[in-house]
Amino acid sequence: MDLVDMRTRPDASSHGKIYKWILQLKDHFTKFCWARALQNKESREVYHCVREIFFMFGPPRILQSDNGREFSNELINSLQIDFPNMRIVHGRPRHPQTQGLLERANAILTDALGK
Repeated sequence: MDLVDMRTRPDASSHGKIYKWILQLKDHFTKFCWARALQNKESREVYHCVREIFFMFGPPRILQSDNGREFSNELINSLQIDFPNMRIVHGRPRHPQTQGLLERANAILTDALGK
């Protein structure tokens, strides 16, 4: 799970909302990706988006993210209440190689969007 910064190229919806971030999740086994546009990167918005994806497709056994404040907080940790068989793992600080698979997917996504 990671966020793609699109602040240099925000997108406006038909409802007048401006989206500046993309939340991307990737299944390590199937390589399937989910991407959702977010207005901000606050933990509440990330939480609701992740929860919605998990209720539609089921939770992973391990949810891995970096140590960003939007991922390392009580709200995200509370996902384990709804999904008790899921384990949350945070990567090593300042070590993006831990998230290598997702970092590559982020690069592909931003290239496809023409950033």
